[in-house]
Order: sequence, then C-alpha cells, then structure tokens
Amino acid sequence: MKETWIILGASSAMARALARQLSEEGAAVLLAGRDMADLEATAADCRNRGALLAEAVAFDAREPKGFEAIIARMEAEEGTLNAAVFAGSMPAQDKIDEDPSLIAGLVEDNFVGPARFLQMLAPLIEARGGGTVVGVGSVAGDRGRIGNYVYGAAKAAFHTYLSGLRNRLTRAGGHVVTVKPGFVDTAMTWGLPGLFLVAPPEAVAEDILKAVRKKRNVIYTPFFWRYIMLIIRHIPEPIFKKMKI
Repeated sequence: MKETWIILGASSAMARALARQLSEEGAAVLLAGRDMADLEATAADCRNRGALLAEAVAFDAREPKGFEAIIARMEAEEGTLNAAVFAGSMPAQDKIDEDPSLIAGLVEDNFVGPARFLQMLAPLIEARGGGTVVGVGSVAGDRGRIGNYVYGAAKAAFHTYLSGLRNRLTRAGGHVVTVKPGFVDTAMTWGLPGLFLVAPPEAVAEDILKAVRKKRNVIYTPFFWRYIMLIIRHIPEPIFKKMKI
C-alpha cells in the first residue's frame, strides 16, 4: 500500500535523515518547514533516492492558518497517511531568564503548533483505518533540569499529548510513536557545552523506522538514554535540586 509521510520541521538533520531513508523505501514524502530553498534541495535528493513523490510544503508552527492547506494536500493522496514531527526550537535557558517573552514562541514551536496540526490530521488517519504519527520529543521532558527546564516543560507537554493521541488512534488502527532523543548532532545542539555521547542523525532515523515497523510506543534514542534518564528520574528531589545537570 502507498505510504505518504508529512515531515514537519523537515530542515532539521534528523528529519532530513528520515526523509532520505523513507525515500529509499519508495514512500511519498511531503517536506514541511519554513526554509523553502532548503526543502526543495532535500526534495530533489529524495526523488533521486527513489521517493514516489517528494514535495516541499510551507509550514510554520506559529501560523495555524496555513495548516488547512497542508491537510487538504495530504487528503488528496491515496493510501496510508503518516506524520513525523520534528518541528521545534530551543532558545538557551539563560536567554529565557533574561527575556521571559521567549517562552510563548518556544511553547508554540514545540507543543501548541504540532499538537494543533496533529489534531487536524487525526480524523484522516481514523477515516483510512491506519497510519502512524511519530512525535519527536526529548529526554529533556523527563525531568525539569536547571539548564533547560522551559524547553523540557514544552517537550513534557508534547509527550503527554502524544500519549493521549496514541490512545485515540489505536482504536482506529493507527499508531503513535513517542521518540525521546538524547544529544544528537544537529544545528540545535552545535556549540552547546556539556554534550556527550552525541549521536549521528542517521542512527536516530534508523531507530525511528524500526520503532514504526515494530509499533513501539515510546523509544529513547540512542537506546542507552533510557537508562540514563531512569537514573536521573529517580534521584531524590533534595539531592537533585542541588545538582547542575
């Protein structure tokens, strides 16, 4: 059966890696984001790799007026409709401390915009009796940490939303995979201090596709972040609030 994927935030390194791997499998990919020149270049690459269709689509998480046109574009495609959400932003916590107004845009990029789009897409997935949503969150959403607690809060909200959406779509034959990456070699993490065990985007994309095929519910990628975050989540609060992690 034909598979069509909408990839939100398709200019990110992880999204680009996933689009390439889907293209090699012969899927149709709609690459959504703000940088149209970059998306057009990725679309050409995807067509060369065997994509049934590769098309750039304008998407801005803060401009919901544009969502209906994307939903209509997807509805025009036959077969299974799927979505992978990589859209997001991560201003430095110290910048947010200086200017709290940055919180609104961060929450819009990481939670409100993606959730609103997926709410619009969900009825199409239900109507077709199947389809997959991949929501890319972050290990930062597992516990509030001094270095990025506002970003982590937005990702935690997205994780909770995806859990509820999974509960809903399962009843119609759909599925939702929550992805919690650790440190990945992307533009968002370049130059950040304290990074370790940084994963290549291609490895993350491979983990995502395996999770989709196996209908996994929640994955950490690379896998060892499950154990790192298990430890972090269980540090007693009196100790944790004194730590700088």
